[in-house]
Amino acid sequence: MQARLKIDEGLGHAAVDVISNLRKSDGQLSAREQKVADFVSANLERISAMTIAEVAKACDVSTPTVVRFCRTMGCDGFREFKIRLAQNLAVSLQYLDVGERPEPETSSGVLDQVIGALSASLNVMRKQLDGEVFETTKDHIASAGTVLVGGVGGGSSMLAQEASNRLFRLGVSAVAVSDSYLLQMRAATLSKSDVILLISSSGEADEIVSAAEIAAGYGAATLAITKSGSTLARSVDCALQIDLPEDPDIYKPTASRYAYLVIIDALAMAVAQMRSDHTTENLRRIRASLTAYHGRTGPQPLGD
Repeated sequence: MQARLKIDEGLGHAAVDVISNLRKSDGQLSAREQKVADFVSANLERISAMTIAEVAKACDVSTPTVVRFCRTMGCDGFREFKIRLAQNLAVSLQYLDVGERPEPETSSGVLDQVIGALSASLNVMRKQLDGEVFETTKDHIASAGTVLVGGVGGGSSMLAQEASNRLFRLGVSAVAVSDSYLLQMRAATLSKSDVILLISSSGEADEIVSAAEIAAGYGAATLAITKSGSTLARSVDCALQIDLPEDPDIYKPTASRYAYLVIIDALAMAVAQMRSDHTTENLRRIRASLTAYHGRTGPQPLGD
């Protein structure tokens, strides 16, 4: 009984990762519940199509035992357990069955794989990018009073920060926001002279779509760099849309973020050229301030 209480407290009803809970439960269940756990672990993809009676019969236990097992896993009952398990499987199968693991690559082999994926993503992006949409996006940014750049999540947050980092050097008033609540508030402060640029590789994040709608409600131009045909793409005035395939190798970092960085750099360069007089003076001031700060006058990246 003590072991049972311990796992109940550890997992709780707030848990959503049923597969992880299954693994944590090993050795802590009653004999009958362990039979259910073993059957579920061996038949993860079958469970969603089975009734509670079928699972009980397959495990040679009663249906109340199956219900108790589901509650131990953090669910209210068998129906919720099936839903959560199906959700877990939708994103977890590629990690549960990785097949025969190859020998670790040499350093040069790893570099070749990453560079190859990068090149492939850039080639796909270049073919998909719409030149007219790019020009419209550039014009909006170049004439904006303020550019609010939004991105939520690991990759998108980094990309939003980099976009802001590129633009302020050119004399464009730009701020990056990755906090979902702050993004809604910032969007509400925009006006007709301002722009919101939203970055999302999925284009389905609720907080990003909501920020676009809020900004549009106050007259700001809404722009996006996002996935083709996504909710975000349909929600903004102008969307640079790309649909990049992801590598099936689960150990390889996503290469799509490089494509987004290239788009951001291209936009920054186009804006700089469009505002050349102002940009040149701004970059001169930045370099002068850094030289006064650290005393170095040798060659440095002009954009940095």
